[in-house]
Amino acid sequence: VYISEVSHPKVRGMLGSCVQLMVVTGILGAYIAGITLKWRWLAVLCSFPSCIMLLFMFFMPETPRYLLNQNKRSEAIAALRFLRGPHVDHEWECGQIEASVQEEGLNLSEFKNPSIYRPLLIGVALMFFQQVTGINAVMFYAETIFEAANFKDSRMASVVVGSIQVCFTAVAALIIDKTGRKVLLYISGIIMAVSTALFGLYFKMVLPNKNNSSDPDVWVTLNSASPGTESSISWLAVVSLGLFVAGFALGWGPVPWLVISEIFPLKARGISSGACVLTNWVMAFLVTKEFHDFIGFLTSYGTFWLFSAFCCLNVTFTALYVPETKGQTLEQIEAYFRRS
Repeated sequence: VYISEVSHPKVRGMLGSCVQLMVVTGILGAYIAGITLKWRWLAVLCSFPSCIMLLFMFFMPETPRYLLNQNKRSEAIAALRFLRGPHVDHEWECGQIEASVQEEGLNLSEFKNPSIYRPLLIGVALMFFQQVTGINAVMFYAETIFEAANFKDSRMASVVVGSIQVCFTAVAALIIDKTGRKVLLYISGIIMAVSTALFGLYFKMVLPNKNNSSDPDVWVTLNSASPGTESSISWLAVVSLGLFVAGFALGWGPVPWLVISEIFPLKARGISSGACVLTNWVMAFLVTKEFHDFIGFLTSYGTFWLFSAFCCLNVTFTALYVPETKGQTLEQIEAYFRRS
């Protein structure tokens, strides 16, 4: 939210995507450091970025939109001067923001207003669909899949997966302001649908018979596969994993977080963003907790085909309901929802 409110519209997509880029870069750094460090020292090392962030945020201004909402115009101008530099018409941008700033607070009754509840529903749905793609379930079994493909050092396999995430999230950050948000969501959803379908095909082929197909332990399932079957097609699992991680990093990883920082009106931005983050982590918890139960009920391949169906649903939802926010100011996006 902070990044979206201080960014210029032409680079807001790139800067917003850098949130996810930094997340996956941090994960990759932890994977690499974890190869040599004990967990205690790794925990100490991971505390340094938080301390650095705390230090540097002391030098950052409040967002101009928030300051104008609090009737602090001179401070908003000073914040714009800090953010944009001295050679920009700060008065003009301040006037543009002022035109749409609502001074009154947010009442619960206002959630009947389509300009508030529609973006909230879109944001919550984006967070829901991001998690039901099965990203956490796939990542949990990445080590198992690499071991089945005869990768002796599973820690290096984690580094490989982390590197794929960083590379494709960086690509998304670089191209998102040119391609737009929806195009990346389309491409990402299709890639993930194909890769999870291939995952399901892999598990269908390695399972020796129906008696083992409902075993909720995928590792046990793989070890009980028919001799030679697993190793001969282990490349399929590795390719599927790589495709899935790349597809997720290209669109459904960074873009939902960017979109929810853009589409909410100023006075509802705090509570709406909080509702979306809560939805994301509740769904992450439920998918993680119930994954084994799904495998027991639907079988391994059925579960991954279910993920594939959700990925197809993601693409349909994007086409029907997600607005394109490329190149628009936050005020223009808010006006779009008021008109519609």
